[in-house]
Parts: sequence; structure tokens; C-alpha cells
Amino acid sequence: MTGFKRKKLNMAVKKELQRWLLVRIFGVVLLSSLVSALILYFYANQELGDSFYDAHITIRRVSDLLWPVVAAGSLVSLLSGMLLAVFLPQKVAGPIYRIEKELERLGEGDLTVEIRLRPADPFQDLVGGINQSVAGLRSHIRIIQDICNELEKEGGGLDDLKKLACSELKFFKT
Repeated sequence: MTGFKRKKLNMAVKKELQRWLLVRIFGVVLLSSLVSALILYFYANQELGDSFYDAHITIRRVSDLLWPVVAAGSLVSLLSGMLLAVFLPQKVAGPIYRIEKELERLGEGDLTVEIRLRPADPFQDLVGGINQSVAGLRSHIRIIQDICNELEKEGGGLDDLKKLACSELKFFKT
């Protein structure tokens, strides 16, 4: 079996989903950077008072002063990253879970399935395409079921193959 080899990175696929993810990730990164910069600014903007000049501890490097600032900025970035890691996958995983559950029903022969997501959920276009495909299948299956029902009503002798096909069509719930 030959594997699919990607020729180039296609950034034009699912532009809306990519834009949605980028805005959220960029927003969290920007917000954490701004908070870190504000913390650094407020720590660095303080005047050195007599207490630093007369301190018993000698500060040899600027990094000794800025270490708490860097630690606070890192903590803010870590917390915002954790929030992003908790909530963003849920925003994507919820609709995918819903789609999977409805596709299971479809696989069991229930052609009355219509997948519905919340208006703000991603994958609306995917759900629309699935719903259109299911509606088309439902329509075709109904036509074939009606033909089988007419053949059975006519009382004409159906051969075993036709009977089998008609009985299999009854498996689908339309």
C-alpha cells in the first residue's frame, strides 16, 4: 500500500477553523506576554531606596533583582497556557464527540439522523455536508423501499435475490 505524501503545506484548508484557533492561541499568548511585561515594568520601575544601599546582602547582578519578576511572568504564562490547554480542546472535542455519536446511529441504519451543533461550535460546514449526504441517502433508500413494497404488493413471484434485497432495505430507518 502506498502512503499519501504531502507535496506542500496547504494553509488554505479550513480557513475559518484555522482562524478561530489562531485567534484564541494568539490571544492567550499576547495576554500572557502583556501581563508579564506589566509585572516586569512595575518591578523594574521602582526606585532603589536607601534600604538597598545599606543592605547587608550585596546584589552582584541585575538578574538577582529580576529573578522574582521573571518567575512571576513565567507563572502567568504557565497558568494561561494551562487554561488554553484545558478549554480549547474541549471546544473542539465536544462537537467531534457529538458528530461521532450521531455517525454511530447512522451506521446502525438510522437515516433520520440530523446532526445539530450549537451555533458557536466549530465544524458547522462539516455537519452541513454530512446532513446533506444523509438526506440524499434517505431519499434514495425511500425510493428503493417504495419500489420493493410495490413489487411485493403486486404479488408477483420475487426471486430469492430480490426478496433478500428488499428485506435488507427494511434495515434502514427512514
